[in-house]
Order: sequence, then structure tokens, then C-alpha cells
Amino acid sequence: MTYPRWDNRAVRVDSTALALAPVRKIILGDNLAGLASLPDAFAAVVYVDPPFNTGKVQKRDRIKATSTKSAGEAGDRGGFGGRRYTVERVASSTYTDSYDDFEAFLMPRIEASLRCLTKNGSLFVHLDYREVHYVKVALDRMLGRECFINEIIWAYDYGGRPKNRWPAKHDTILWYARDPTHYVFRYDEIDRVPYMAPALAGPLKAARGKTPTDVWWHTVVPTSGREKTGYPTQKPLGVLSRLVKVHSRAGDVVLDFFAGSGTTGEAAALNDRGFVLIDENPDAVAIMKRRLAAHHPDLIDLRAPATG
Repeated sequence: MTYPRWDNRAVRVDSTALALAPVRKIILGDNLAGLASLPDAFAAVVYVDPPFNTGKVQKRDRIKATSTKSAGEAGDRGGFGGRRYTVERVASSTYTDSYDDFEAFLMPRIEASLRCLTKNGSLFVHLDYREVHYVKVALDRMLGRECFINEIIWAYDYGGRPKNRWPAKHDTILWYARDPTHYVFRYDEIDRVPYMAPALAGPLKAARGKTPTDVWWHTVVPTSGREKTGYPTQKPLGVLSRLVKVHSRAGDVVLDFFAGSGTTGEAAALNDRGFVLIDENPDAVAIMKRRLAAHHPDLIDLRAPATG
């Protein structure tokens, strides 16, 4: 499948984009319809975290753990110091992650989002090993290979370890700049990480830490952590915060049209950015509303009204 090349000169700046800068919006509805409702050139960052086409039904239970009063007391699960916990499932969510032609599903949506990028904006597409190579080729055709800046590897060490192949423990984030000669990259905003051999670096460098490379080691969202929403495929806040801080400025707007649990929105809000989040799953939008309630997002429902 071929796509028309992205003409950088063809982006029309809509004055209504200025109205989006301070706002925080959650849009419930199909992302193609949601993207069509948005103005041009308002988003400094477009982050795309689509389903990974695993061919499976994805399910995630949300649990509530209540500590027992004393060590050794009966409970469903064990914890630190012999303490027991009673576990209750409070919610669950599922979706079928299977597409006969993943490229045909994803690429028109990415293309529809491109007009929303500012002149110095960046596109990030988050995938895993199943589809990333095909989407990389399609993005090169659509945007031009010169717009490709980085392949970021998010590496983690969690989950099962099969004995018939090397365990898959990383995702890939493809970074494209609308203009490869003029994009936002705020080097001084990069969070520092520890040296692997601090003694070799010396005490001053070891205390300061180093900037990460294109391989980002970051744990997945802990199962029992406060960050956990119970939504399938939730990404860590630390990964999204790094993208937001480095590739946008305070007051900018971040767009995520596969918003899921709203991690992109939280990363934006905590770093003084606006956000526009789109998802067609009412359960996802309900989680986003609760998670982002302190930031007072506007909710827009684009679904057709019920009849009959």
C-alpha cells in the first residue's frame, strides 16, 4: 500500500488552534472523527500507542489489596514481613487485539493527525516487534526518510521467559519530526540516570548521573503500584514524561488519539502542558476522567445519540 508524501508546505494554520493551548480535553469517539474535529497545527507532540496486533484478547483485572492487621494473619496473598493481604477484584477490561491488515488500520489515522502538528512538532509511534518494521517502512514512504530522527527502545525486565526463543522485553518508539531541520529537543530537560560503573565515572559525574541513550531502561507499571489503573497496555508515566518534557515547552499541547488510560494526559498536565486525548472505549474514558479529575478536563462525546 502506498501513501501520498507529506508536504511540509501544505499545513494550514488555523487561528482556532490558539484556543486549544490552555485547554485539556478528553474526546469519546472514533479517532478518525475526533481528529477531523480538531484544528490545524496546534499540537507540539503527537504520540501514538495503538493496539499491537497481538492476535489475542487482552484482559486486565483491577484489584484492591487490603492489609491484615498483623503478621501471620490469614489472607489471600503474602507480603513483606509475613503480612498477609486480602485481594478483591474491583474491575476488569478486555478488547480483541487482532487486525487482518494492521497497516491499513493504522496509517490513515496517523495521516489524519499530521495536520495537527506544529511546524516544529514531533510524531512518536509506539509499537512492538510484531508490526514496527512494517510501520517504519510505511512512515518513511508517507513522511520521507529524512524526517525520521530516532528509534527509541524502551527496555524492561518483567513477565514470563519462554524457553524456545529470546524473551521479548522491549517496545520501540519511532520518532519523526515534521521538519528535520527545526524541531524541539530540550537537552537540558533530560532526566539523568545512574552510571552502570559509577567508580569509573568519578564522584562528580556519578553524583550528577548521565543522560540516557536511545535505549531507555524503565520498569513497567507495577501491578500493585499507585500508578496502576487496571487498563490493558497502560504505559509508565516516566516514559511519557520524558517525551513530553524534552519535545515540548510549557503551555504546548500534546495529542494522543489512542489514549487508553490517559498516561499521556497526566504526563502533559504534570509538566504544565495541555492535552487532547481521544479514545472510543467508554471504559478508557471513564478511567481518564477519574485519573485526570484534578486537572479538570473537558469531556466531548462524539458518539451518535441513541435512537428509539
